[in-house]
Amino acid sequence: MTPEALRARIDDAPVLLDGGLATQLESVGRDISGSLWSATVLRDDPLAVRDAHLAFLKVGADGIITASYQVSRRGLVAAGGTAAEADSLLARSVELALEARESFPQALVAASVGPYGATNHDGSEYRGRYGLSRRDLADFHRERLGVLVAAGADLLAIETIPDLDEVEALVEALEDVPGVAAWLSMTTPDGTVLSAGQPLAEAAQVVAGCSSVVAVGVNCSAPRTVGLALSALAEPWALAGGVGGPALLAYPNAGQLWESTTETWSGPLSPVPAATDVDSWLSAGARLLGGCCGVRPTDIAVLGALMGRSGWHSD
Repeated sequence: MTPEALRARIDDAPVLLDGGLATQLESVGRDISGSLWSATVLRDDPLAVRDAHLAFLKVGADGIITASYQVSRRGLVAAGGTAAEADSLLARSVELALEARESFPQALVAASVGPYGATNHDGSEYRGRYGLSRRDLADFHRERLGVLVAAGADLLAIETIPDLDEVEALVEALEDVPGVAAWLSMTTPDGTVLSAGQPLAEAAQVVAGCSSVVAVGVNCSAPRTVGLALSALAEPWALAGGVGGPALLAYPNAGQLWESTTETWSGPLSPVPAATDVDSWLSAGARLLGGCCGVRPTDIAVLGALMGRSGWHSD
């Protein structure tokens, strides 16, 4: 899908995204505890991944995100696999999402491009500051982008990015796949800065120079941070009189914090934002809304209702 086509799609109506794919896999008994996280299920039980996508499509999701977040050549080799296996799994993740949406032809398939920190399996995707050059980060991401695009995804879902250096590297890597639509979504602890500490507004300015990026936003951050984050990300265009700029998106987690030492989530759950929050996010310009870790299909159904959607699809 071209950037122009995606812009037209999201301008027509807000898009309801899915929730936590790994959360759904875990809820039906799949083990995601290893260093490959949901990629282990993608490798060993691919039909479970397809069924997880279907669970979100059946409650009204307009967009599903592939199980490629944790897949990289570096990660597979570290886990005893090969670079070729990584590329095969990247392509397979897209194929499974495309299979799931056969009965839901209007749904978008977004190929997940997770952060470099995800391959470390130490929570560094919520910290950034990896100690790598922008060139090294661009090379890491460049390997995956072409494979995912060639597999037939509608767009790239670049997500959970914690660091301005990585944002810059991804914009550079996207230059090698011109004409392909993408969104770029970051993590924030408070709605004003990235997890690594740089201003969200500065990241938005970097993204503004990339014609492939149709939407910019935040994900896997607490719902309470979203309103401030949308304002910060819209700031460069607000200062320019509201002219131009990508759309906004948000798919927060269930409000908990990831404890890397125990590999568990802690804190109270808030998987569905308040109706007033959803209204304010849409009013602020959000065109894609969904959920991340801890957000299940039933939560997405409620979010869809808050967005004015009709609810459950039939089988």
